Amino acid sequence: MSAGPSTASGATAGALRHVLTHLVTPLLMCVGMGLAYLGAFHAPEPHDLRVDVVGSGPSVQVLAQTLQDTGDGALDVRTVADRDAAVDHLDTQASYGAYVPGKSPELLVATASSDTSATVVQKVFTEVAAGQGAPLKVTNVAPTADGDPTGQGIFFLLVAISIGSYASVAVIGGAGGALALRIRAALVAGASLVVSLVGAVFAGPLFGLVDHGLGGLWAMAWLYSAGILLVGVGLHTFLKRWTTLGVMVLFVMLNFTSSGGIFRPELQPGFFGSLHAFWNGAGFVEGVRSHVYFDGHALGGHVLVLVLWFVAGLAVMGVAGLAEARKRAAAPVESGVGAGTGTTAGTTAETGSGARADAGPAGSGSESVFVSGSGGVAGVSRTGEQREELEEELEEAVGV
Repeated sequence: MSAGPSTASGATAGALRHVLTHLVTPLLMCVGMGLAYLGAFHAPEPHDLRVDVVGSGPSVQVLAQTLQDTGDGALDVRTVADRDAAVDHLDTQASYGAYVPGKSPELLVATASSDTSATVVQKVFTEVAAGQGAPLKVTNVAPTADGDPTGQGIFFLLVAISIGSYASVAVIGGAGGALALRIRAALVAGASLVVSLVGAVFAGPLFGLVDHGLGGLWAMAWLYSAGILLVGVGLHTFLKRWTTLGVMVLFVMLNFTSSGGIFRPELQPGFFGSLHAFWNGAGFVEGVRSHVYFDGHALGGHVLVLVLWFVAGLAVMGVAGLAEARKRAAAPVESGVGAGTGTTAGTTAETGSGARADAGPAGSGSESVFVSGSGGVAGVSRTGEQREELEEELEEAVGV
């Protein structure tokens, strides 16, 4: 009796289960991206947006209090004595707009801090000036570079550097998974250097997103990229094919939405605003803004955020190294048990200079890879199914 149709049906069912299992990842990405991006960006509303009213006297106090009361929490209004004090607040990002009342009212803004925040402030005070029957003059005290007229080029630079970094995680963690951890760490250093240099070329000579301070931007780009790669490659030891989803949650869904590159936290829901204080994307965006446009004001805090993520990445890599060392130490014991029961092992590990790896049975579609560790050389057999999962992981990382 022929078993052909039954075998074909079983193969089809197995293939279908395989596809449906792997569809979980893109569907979770869809849900996660929708929740993150729409939750952060779909309805920006100001809350506690700091603005100044310039001047003194009863009329100025009344205007400031009226704006505070009618804003229903949208604005945080204070008065300052003169125009110079207002400019200083804008230069230190202590406020996002300053209104100078009078016969010819003037609004001071700093688009380098946030073009969207400046737009919101301008809308508010255009209505105030119209109520006083006077046109509003808008003065930009901190404009962006000519190559970045909207002030959002730094955000899109962040996107490019992030994609180069987290896609490299799948290559180094997946395709390089058989390499010793120290070799993967060297690849992390090299990949982050290349990604950051590409970012610097984009920001400077290619698109002119910044007109000075390119060296500092490159240094922050390298620190940012290296942090992502260290965290991602370290996590790959534990997450395997779920690493792509994990790094997308960390460095896309939560990262881009809290970076302040499109909307500052004063225009976002509280959750994303709170992440802005310590997430690495915000550290990069605000660090570059501070370095390029605000004479380094508060730069140390933003760089500290990037350094802490870098250190966290080193810690994750260290934990991964310990886990892999324990696994290597257990491999000879497991191999010995298999040999004692007459089982053919596709993976062997021996210590000493004569260490070798045996491939699985002929025709099994497996391959052997030598892994150099501190205690010798371990052989890892990678089956056709494992190679297929690796290819799918790389496609998910690069293609999404």
